[in-house]
Amino acid sequence: MALLTRDQILSAEDNKTETVPVPEWGGEVIVAAMSGFARDRLEASIVGSQGGSNMVNVRAKFVAASLVDEKGELIFSDSDIQKLGKKSAAALSRVFAVSQRLNHVTDDDVEELAKNS
Repeated sequence: MALLTRDQILSAEDNKTETVPVPEWGGEVIVAAMSGFARDRLEASIVGSQGGSNMVNVRAKFVAASLVDEKGELIFSDSDIQKLGKKSAAALSRVFAVSQRLNHVTDDDVEELAKNS
């Protein structure tokens, strides 16, 4: 395997996406792998600055951080998380599961965030 250069790493298209049917919402969504920065930001929002865990709406947080449009732009902002959390638990869980897989986040990782915060 070849040793990569800085330019090769920075220009690599490494953010995978997957289209997921969500019949509860009447269509499909595109789930994207998060950047390292986005994942760190999400984890920081769960852990919180005061050291306490904020696992409330964790599925909605993951979904908001990984749903994109056709151009790869996030379709939700932080201000949408509360509303998103009120959507079908089945739909959120389905999309959350794909986000977990694409972002290599295990159930143990989520539990660890809750424990270490």
